[in-house]
Amino acid sequence: MTMSDASRNRDTIGFIGLGMMGHGMAKNIVEKGYALTVMGHTNRAPVEDLLGRGATEAKSLAELASRSDIVFLCVTGSTEVETLVRGPDGLGARLKAGSVVVDCSSSDPSSTVKLAAELKSAGLDYVDAPLSRTPKEAWDGTLDTMVGAEDAVFERLSPVLATWAGKIVHIGGVGDGHRMKLLNNFISLGYGALYAEALALADRVGISANRLDQVIRGGRMDCGFYQTFIRYTLDGDLEAHKFSLANAFKDLRYLESMANGAGLVNPVGNAVKNSYGVAIAAGGAKDYVPMLPAYIERLNGGQK
Repeated sequence: MTMSDASRNRDTIGFIGLGMMGHGMAKNIVEKGYALTVMGHTNRAPVEDLLGRGATEAKSLAELASRSDIVFLCVTGSTEVETLVRGPDGLGARLKAGSVVVDCSSSDPSSTVKLAAELKSAGLDYVDAPLSRTPKEAWDGTLDTMVGAEDAVFERLSPVLATWAGKIVHIGGVGDGHRMKLLNNFISLGYGALYAEALALADRVGISANRLDQVIRGGRMDCGFYQTFIRYTLDGDLEAHKFSLANAFKDLRYLESMANGAGLVNPVGNAVKNSYGVAIAAGGAKDYVPMLPAYIERLNGGQK
């Protein structure tokens, strides 16, 4: 896209959180014609890459807010989001009226709804647009996103979302995107807990992971999540499924809170949460989800 194309894109974009997902998302925003300002980051590699593609760097939230009509947040969770939005130096106090904050993190829906109400009183809109898929799709611009937003705000955001998302579903109002994200991650991380125990048990009874894969792959129980999960076990591929056990455990705690708020007993959700909690207690916070089978082995006296 040429600079003349870029000038026709009215909204200017700010982006905070240039991690495994955010870097690729921001890359697609600037390459597809939007003026992009990114927040300085201790990991300079993604910042320098984006500057080379035409982005500019802000040294403070105030500077980023002054340059941005729409600000995307792609951070760990609600604690980090609240720190960025609230307070005298936060986005809520620094953005001009009519601006939009878009939280692409996996956040607690109850926090999302509170932040939206606070920002509305300041003339700002708040949107939850959490993600599905992996850093590869972030780089390719083909992520999935589930959006909680008022209709008019969703219409305004859609062209920007389309720079990095291949599947965009408007779930409902503010908070509904994060509610759907927790349901999505409950299903996917539930698969992960099942795969981990199945692989540990298969090993214990003398069935190799390769033999198990020959049965599952291409059958009714096969799916994209299984394929990225199993690549670590079969090939040792650390790049296949880069989602940390710490983030998994955090999302499952948010799910538990949502279920409690809805008055729903969720025994399976708690069992899945505890599967990841075992790994966290054993020091696995920075490991990725496909490494969970090793922690199930350790829980059962294995050495892996």
